[in-house]
Amino acid sequence: MTDIIFTDKQPSALNNQLTTNKTNCPYCGVGCGIEATVENNKVIAVKGNKLHPANLGRLCVKGSSLHETQGVKNRILSPRIDGEAVSWDQATSKIAKHFQETIAQYGPDSVAFYLSGQLLTEDYYVANKLMKGFIGSANVDTNSRLCMASASTAHKRAFGEDIVAGCYDDLSAAEAIFIIGANPAYAHPIVYQRMIKAREENPTRKIVVIDPRKTASAKDADLYLAIKPGSDAYFYNGLLMYLAEQGHLNNDYIAKHCQGFEQTLQTAQSQFADISAVAKACDIELSLLLESYQIFAETDKVVTFFSQGINQSSSGVDKGNAIINCHLATGKIGREGAAAFSITGQPNAMGGREVGGLSTQLAAHLHFENPNEIDLVKRFWQAPNIATKQGLKAVDLFDAVDSGKIKAIWIMATNPVVSMPNANLVKRALKKCPMVVVSECYENTDTVAYADVVLPASTWGEKHGSVTNSDRTISVHKSMLKAPGEARHDWQIITDVAHKLGFKSAFNYQHPVDIFKEHAALSGFENSHPY
Repeated sequence: MTDIIFTDKQPSALNNQLTTNKTNCPYCGVGCGIEATVENNKVIAVKGNKLHPANLGRLCVKGSSLHETQGVKNRILSPRIDGEAVSWDQATSKIAKHFQETIAQYGPDSVAFYLSGQLLTEDYYVANKLMKGFIGSANVDTNSRLCMASASTAHKRAFGEDIVAGCYDDLSAAEAIFIIGANPAYAHPIVYQRMIKAREENPTRKIVVIDPRKTASAKDADLYLAIKPGSDAYFYNGLLMYLAEQGHLNNDYIAKHCQGFEQTLQTAQSQFADISAVAKACDIELSLLLESYQIFAETDKVVTFFSQGINQSSSGVDKGNAIINCHLATGKIGREGAAAFSITGQPNAMGGREVGGLSTQLAAHLHFENPNEIDLVKRFWQAPNIATKQGLKAVDLFDAVDSGKIKAIWIMATNPVVSMPNANLVKRALKKCPMVVVSECYENTDTVAYADVVLPASTWGEKHGSVTNSDRTISVHKSMLKAPGEARHDWQIITDVAHKLGFKSAFNYQHPVDIFKEHAALSGFENSHPY
């Protein structure tokens, strides 16, 4: 593995020099590289980094307008307890004391962390380690749960762990791209431009869009299917039937790499008398359905590109697996131009999943279901009180706050009073919770109003660490600006609280590089995998 080099030096822009800094856009899971021009500790211009593999110099309107969003207006400049400015020592001491007292009286599951896909990987890692390894609870979840949990679980069911089976280069190499539950022309325009460019270079390539709405992506499609809302799984289960009936299965691949195929096929076949019944269930013309199925069946390199329209469903996991099943049954996966590709929404949702930043994961793609993996992480971390079972998921977590089961919660880099389902319940829960800690950059976020302790955090231009985008490219995220007031990085804040909880030796980090090296070492610890 190539070492990632960090520097402790302050950006030269802090000396009022005009500089250009290479870092990353903080808006979505595409993970575009940018070049930001900084003067007098202010970003004055942004352009795409032509050498970054995610965007090759392209930027959407949000990325190209980043310099217009920067500034110190409404920033939180000092820690506060009950609305009064205090020192960092006072704030972190109060958090540690309250957590210790709560855990002593009610046990480790009485406290929780709620994280965010806006955090850097190092922030995520330290928070996850503190809660699961040393506090002893898996009550650490993230707003990524709201968008990516279905895909994450579908990956785990299909592959054994939460891995994405595709990359951006596959979009350029694919001979056909099926877009379902996604509108990349609007939500992920840089990735979408890659699809369109590939078709322009080879007009025989096909783009098939499956969506109840005629979106911007649908308008560019070679074939558009306006399926009935919620019928996505019917479409792909019907496709599996068609592939079997028409002799388009890759039986050699199935025999070598798949388990339970016959049962899966029988389940799909039990839903429909024939393919015309699939068309009826999807509320589309049979001729259009068969045309799309024929494209999938007769094209060697196919990518199915899916996102929130699949994930945010009452049966999102099953829909994800229905898609993956068709790729496995044909062997159109794990090679150039062939994949079931789930794209994330937030800039570092993938990095959070890599370090275990969900209550259902342990760390480093290891699982609570396997006692040997729990023991491995325990020994690596030298953790005295490692969690041994899954914690509460996001919605359940706030329900537990409301019921009084959770009596202390630390919210970082997210605004659940607005973003969570059932906002009124979240407001009520936080209002009655004995201790609410909020790490936040800006004063005017709704959740800050419910905090007992407010901690000023650095924002994207001030942070230093790493992020992982939707196709698992890890990028160094470089600090360009000096944080205003007393704002600190999230990993520093968590580390300080860990020290006050008595875990200093396990959280002796001086720089993000120390955390990243530990994260990488855990991934390789006693790992006999050949790749």
